[in-house]
Amino acid sequence: MSEDRSVSRGLRQRHIAMIALGGAIGAGLFVGSGVGIAAAGPGIVVSYVVAGVLTVLVMRMLGEMSAARPGSGSFAAHATRAWGPWAGLLAGWMYWALLVVSVAAEAIGASRIVAGWLPQVPAWVWVAAFMALFTATNLAGVRHFGELEFWFAGVKAASICAFILLGAAAVLTGRTPAAENLTTHGGLLPHGWHGVAVGTIAAVFAYGGLETVTIAAAECEDPVAAVRRAVRTVLWRVALFYVGSMAVIVAVVPWDDPAVAGGPYAAAIGRIGVPGAAQLMNAVVLVALLSAMNANIYGSSRMLHALAARGDAPRLLTRRGRPTDRGHGGPNGVDGANGANGANGVDGASAAPTGTGRAVLASAAFGFASVVLSLVWPRTVFPFLLNSIGTAILVVWILIAASHLRLHGRRQRAHGPERQPGPQRERGPQQAPPMWGFPYLGYLALAAMAGVLVFMLADPGSRSQVLCTGAWTAALLLVAGLRRRRRGPDADPAAAPTAPTAATPTAPTAATASAAAAAAVTAAPDAGFAAAAVTAAARTAPGTGRPRS
Repeated sequence: MSEDRSVSRGLRQRHIAMIALGGAIGAGLFVGSGVGIAAAGPGIVVSYVVAGVLTVLVMRMLGEMSAARPGSGSFAAHATRAWGPWAGLLAGWMYWALLVVSVAAEAIGASRIVAGWLPQVPAWVWVAAFMALFTATNLAGVRHFGELEFWFAGVKAASICAFILLGAAAVLTGRTPAAENLTTHGGLLPHGWHGVAVGTIAAVFAYGGLETVTIAAAECEDPVAAVRRAVRTVLWRVALFYVGSMAVIVAVVPWDDPAVAGGPYAAAIGRIGVPGAAQLMNAVVLVALLSAMNANIYGSSRMLHALAARGDAPRLLTRRGRPTDRGHGGPNGVDGANGANGANGVDGASAAPTGTGRAVLASAAFGFASVVLSLVWPRTVFPFLLNSIGTAILVVWILIAASHLRLHGRRQRAHGPERQPGPQRERGPQQAPPMWGFPYLGYLALAAMAGVLVFMLADPGSRSQVLCTGAWTAALLLVAGLRRRRRGPDADPAAAPTAPTAATPTAPTAATASAAAAAAVTAAPDAGFAAAAVTAAARTAPGTGRPRS
């Protein structure tokens, strides 16, 4: 086994359990889903089912890899082991950009909500306050991050469950004409299957963030158990929080009600007759935005720290120091017995150094700079940043699926972990939540994601996102190619017949400025920024896979 020994074990099982629960509920679900409903009508339920199936498949693949080789590097570490340093660099920087830009969108959305309550205080003051708060929280340690997320997730989960119960009661008691809302106003599919496809795109980005728990688990006392529990519950979380709430919304309120575009949950609660529905949902969305900010600063800092540890980011962003948890007495944050080969499966040369403070400050600083850009150039630079990471989550998911296909096949050809020597042996498939129908469902997931990209490229409304993210991807691949040329082909771990060593640190959070968010920005500025934060619920992190240069 190759657990990441360079990170602390500051998170408890209760933190991971609630992060797994709350990670399924983002601002995009509360606000950005209005764009999907406007496109698909009641067919949005089908859209969320299709996107949910894809999400479950991706999570199943990621869970199997993460349980076999736990580490805060998560999917970026797996990509490095499967395909080489270029894949880890692409995944790491792509996700880091996604997170820091999302932090800016979330900060703006949260500040506008609070400024609406307290108009005498300028919105920029709230932006500064939120950024300072969560930067300080992440600098204080992972335990503080986990504790905040625990309570944030509890509020979000309780809110969505209460919403579903209220909506179901309204339908069952006849308080709302569910049958009329579903069959009139154009029928179940008012815009046909094309509308369902557009809704599926919005749903895909709303699901971003579920993968966070596999990254956060690396800083838990029992990473494998945490990953297994989280992945095995993803199916019912998708069914309850996403599909269930969409079904309630379209049953309670007509899909073409103008209020749906601004906030479908607030519109539904208002139709049920809950007093102060708008302000109540504003409070819930604020919690979701603040939760995403906290998680994304954490995730982006771990991602940047891991990139720096591998030499894919400036070394000054990381430093060597004493280990963060007792018992790992090595000077580099690795068990002193590790030596060169790593008695715990961590290569002494590639183990990540401890100390993420500089990465936290750098990531938070870029997030704050993005806020400034949004204020100075609100119609040019910031929309470009949002578009440039618009399909980043799909790039990450494609790398997850491709890495699983290669690593799982490699392990099968080697006849399982028994052929791998000593403590570097991976945990066997029986200890991990295995992927169903290998390799066929993996190829199906890849084909579905490619289909989403092709559809977005053909759609004028989302084409710019694909092109901007494509340019960002090409630039990162060019950098990776130049680095490989300088280091030489021998540095490529993918060339090794068995999976390379260790995992480095990186982290959780997530989110994506999705097609839904971009559309919402145009239709409703306040809701748009909240939607951009919604998809900002993703957490991730890169790993190792090769020795230091």
